[in-house]
Amino acid sequence: MAPEPSDRIENEQVLHILREIKKCPEMTQRELSSRLGISLGKVNFLVNALIQRGWVKVENFKNSGSKNAYLYYLTPRGIEEKGRATYYFLKRKMAEYESLEREIRQLQEEARESGVPVDEQVHGVRRP
Repeated sequence: MAPEPSDRIENEQVLHILREIKKCPEMTQRELSSRLGISLGKVNFLVNALIQRGWVKVENFKNSGSKNAYLYYLTPRGIEEKGRATYYFLKRKMAEYESLEREIRQLQEEARESGVPVDEQVHGVRRP
């Protein structure tokens, strides 16, 4: 069964959070929110869910002047889940890409049949 669209969005958001944490463990939830375009409350909810699942570990950032500064680390399970999520995200995006290519070819053919000139080159990419 395919995930519901809201599940897909949340899975993508989780993947993006895992990617950002891996790149920059000292990033705050507010920075994550800003970078990813996700509300701070949603970032907090997702980060806490990742911590509960054992995918992310959190520690106080001792070198920071703020008591509220934390370091977020991917655990081995988190790294494994990030890899799995990346694979499924890529698989889904490739299917979307192939579907769009088919639709573009079909639209080009319909336009040609209607006598409308079709530019075969779109955004610098040569189309079949």
